[in-house]
Amino acid sequence: MTGLLVDLPARGGARPRTTPSNPHTQLDQQPEDDRPRRLLEERLAQLPGVVWRPSMISVPGARALTLPEDAAQGPPEAFMIGTEFAHLHPAPDHSLHLVLPPDLASRVIETGWAEHHPVARRGLITSGAVMIYAPRDEEEAELVAQIVTAAFEYATNAPA
Repeated sequence: MTGLLVDLPARGGARPRTTPSNPHTQLDQQPEDDRPRRLLEERLAQLPGVVWRPSMISVPGARALTLPEDAAQGPPEAFMIGTEFAHLHPAPDHSLHLVLPPDLASRVIETGWAEHHPVARRGLITSGAVMIYAPRDEEEAELVAQIVTAAFEYATNAPA
């Protein structure tokens, strides 16, 4: 397990409300302004080789993090579709879906940052597919960026 997720602090407060099925949406606890989202996107733009595209699997307006074929060296279950390993939902939702190794996904869920994707709960896709709750402030945006980095490392087969 990466050091980040071993030391991941618990998310403060109750979990947000979410829809029980697709589209899997966060219903409350969004940030008060767009600063956390801007910071998150700035941090994710630093991931080497990532190509931003419209998501091929999410709601209209969702922005996907994808990899060129030659960089997508992780296992097939590291991707939602094609080489898309994460996508950010548009406002007002601001949550995101991504894929982590199942043990890391469990840790992120245990600490209150995520929940399983409804399709993963039904056992139809990897248990590593999770919704990461919308960061409510800049500190949370930094932590969420680190979680997305773990998904990137999984998708690229980077050493942990």
